Amino acid sequence: MDEGHIGVDESGKGDYFGPLVIAACYVGPEHLAELEGVKDSKKLTDPMAIKLSGAIMRVCPYQVVAINPPKYNELHSSMRNLNSLLAWGHARAIEEVLNIHPADLVISDQFADPAGLKRRLFEKGQQVRLESRVRAEADIAVAAASILARAEFLRRLKRLGEEFGMDLPKGAGPPVIEAARRFVAKHGEISLPKVAKIHFKTTQTVLGTG
Repeated sequence: MDEGHIGVDESGKGDYFGPLVIAACYVGPEHLAELEGVKDSKKLTDPMAIKLSGAIMRVCPYQVVAINPPKYNELHSSMRNLNSLLAWGHARAIEEVLNIHPADLVISDQFADPAGLKRRLFEKGQQVRLESRVRAEADIAVAAASILARAEFLRRLKRLGEEFGMDLPKGAGPPVIEAARRFVAKHGEISLPKVAKIHFKTTQTVLGTG
């Protein structure tokens, strides 16, 4: 890596419970010695991701945009499209990092609307080169962003569970469905949007409306 650039990634997109978290991180040659062990967050355990996030935050310019379930549900309802929501969040995180540290290149994982992200950055007056790559987490700046996003997702998911007095598991599989049913039994259907992304098909399964 000859020059610094920004990586951007998200966490929580496929998780029924908890927020959507998007992180952008600038990594330059001057940071590399401090980022030993930084790799795609999917290859890390939860405790490792949280520990590494601390090291990244100490040395790299970064921004984390966390959209908690109530706000997420509100935005998704108005945008009607997860990709539009992702483009909005990515652009916001990238813009904040550019305000801290200039960069000419931004690398993101490939998602369905890179054109929407480019448009949003252009509208904000940001003249940067955006590269959407398959397996972008191989890039250290994207890997750092993925760790920051995952660590914040984990912290917020834990706090949500503590707030409502029950375990809120990751993902969207059978354990999540069972937990959601317990949540509704305990707190009522009206409280579900406070902890969950209600546009998921999981909601219909939990409420028996599918």
